[in-house]
Amino acid sequence: MCKSILAIKRLGVVGAITFILSSCNYINQYFQSSANNTSKEDSIAQQLTKDFVNPDSLDYLEDSVLLDTTEAKKDTVSGERLVDTVFQKETEKPVVEKTSRKKAYRAELVDKPKHIYITFDDGPLLGSSSIDSIISAKNIKSSVFLVGKHANMSKRLYKDYEKYASNPLIECYNHSYSHANHHYEKFYSDPDNVLKDFDTNQNYFELPHKIARMPGRNIWMLDSLSYVDIKGSRRAAEVLHENGYNIYGWDVEWRINGVTGVPDRPLAQVYKEIKNLIDKQQSLVANNVVLLMHDDMFRNEKGQQLLAGLIDSLHQHPDYHFEYIRDYPKKY
Repeated sequence: MCKSILAIKRLGVVGAITFILSSCNYINQYFQSSANNTSKEDSIAQQLTKDFVNPDSLDYLEDSVLLDTTEAKKDTVSGERLVDTVFQKETEKPVVEKTSRKKAYRAELVDKPKHIYITFDDGPLLGSSSIDSIISAKNIKSSVFLVGKHANMSKRLYKDYEKYASNPLIECYNHSYSHANHHYEKFYSDPDNVLKDFDTNQNYFELPHKIARMPGRNIWMLDSLSYVDIKGSRRAAEVLHENGYNIYGWDVEWRINGVTGVPDRPLAQVYKEIKNLIDKQQSLVANNVVLLMHDDMFRNEKGQQLLAGLIDSLHQHPDYHFEYIRDYPKKY
């Protein structure tokens, strides 16, 4: 700075004026050059905006960005912000709309009918005849998953199966022929043998529906949903489903000692669990609750009274409807 001042003094007044004018001209040229560069950048940004802001789809947007990497590199920050802005506009709105639709749908479900699926596994066993009588007395739909090996154990048990088959309130489904001989890990390690076992049972009972429940496993495999509780059983379930079987699990299980009639938890608690799943829409499919019990639980009078009591507790709700499992899930 000091050297510039000394130079001006030496030049005199005329020289100083000439120096200042020359400096101004240089500064003006500098700003014009900057303006031209800015104009060029604005032109690129406008072109990017023209190409990217109104694409038909986000896939097109991604392709367009990748096509002209040279232009994008000239303004990396602006390009990234532009793409982020477009994606934000395109993605945030559907998320909000989806959440709103979900809330609206759940609000509608509150006033819709509720569906209870009473299911029994392992029959025919000693409690099967009592189940048949209680279901008839209460006049509700129910589902039984049968084991062929059990029906072959005695003439009495086979007659109990025949009661099921002739009862219009009870539908019969497939629970395998052998019940895995209670060696589940070994059974599910051979998916082809699992299919063979279920096919044997299907033919033995001449079941009209290819509906199954897998012994010792809570597995769901329908066209609309899939859930596997133990991964080692997945392939066996897939093979069954690939061969036309729909596989059903459960939301609530209730166990009662068949000899003593003592339940694993009180009737009131099981009723509350079912009601809470419905009220809070927390079952696998909202407004649909599948209850699992087993035939041998009801050979004792205490167990029979508990079953009748649970049905009565659910029956007090006029919007609760008992359904066959083949109608699961009921949707609106």
